[in-house]
Amino acid sequence: MNLALDLGVLLATFAIIFPAELPDKSFIATLVLATRYPRLWVWLGATLAFGIQMVIAVAAGQVLSLLPRTLVLGVAALLFGAGALVLIRGGLRAKPDEEADEAEEEAEIAARATPGERGLASFATTFAVIFTAEWGDLTQLIAAGQAARTDSPLSVFLGSWGALTMVAGLGVLAGSWLQKRVPLWRVRLISGALLAVLAVITVVELLRGA
Repeated sequence: MNLALDLGVLLATFAIIFPAELPDKSFIATLVLATRYPRLWVWLGATLAFGIQMVIAVAAGQVLSLLPRTLVLGVAALLFGAGALVLIRGGLRAKPDEEADEAEEEAEIAARATPGERGLASFATTFAVIFTAEWGDLTQLIAAGQAARTDSPLSVFLGSWGALTMVAGLGVLAGSWLQKRVPLWRVRLISGALLAVLAVITVVELLRGA
């Protein structure tokens, strides 16, 4: 296991995870929760939930890295390719359908949260909502694939956790502003394109090593 910090891997992971998470349900969750609970506690709860999720993802990636290199690259390419398809398909969907889905997610999140909770109760509520929403999510799979591909778990963890923490901060502080000015379908397309490029790079690495 390589615990050295690789700035290139860290920045690359951040660049992939950040746009991929912006249109995700966790962004909407932090936005909705911040309208009901103290913003600091919402951000802290989301940050802890994301941190634990990324530890699990990176650990899974390290298990994958123990497999033969060809198999690792193949699995990573499949993860990146599937992620690209999901995001691009979401970006190409009609805007009314997207808005309906977001409204449905907001209603589901709001139904889980009981108004009036403050302090540690707000922290616990946010942690539970985000941790559940993010379990097995696309960004977790991306982080696992990146960790397996690069064999740089610390860099992947810091890059992915930093990206998710910033997304949570945006959701808490400026979510409504961002949603009005940056159509989420465009963010999905950008994220999908980045993952597609990474999938191609991984396939090239696979073919070179074959």
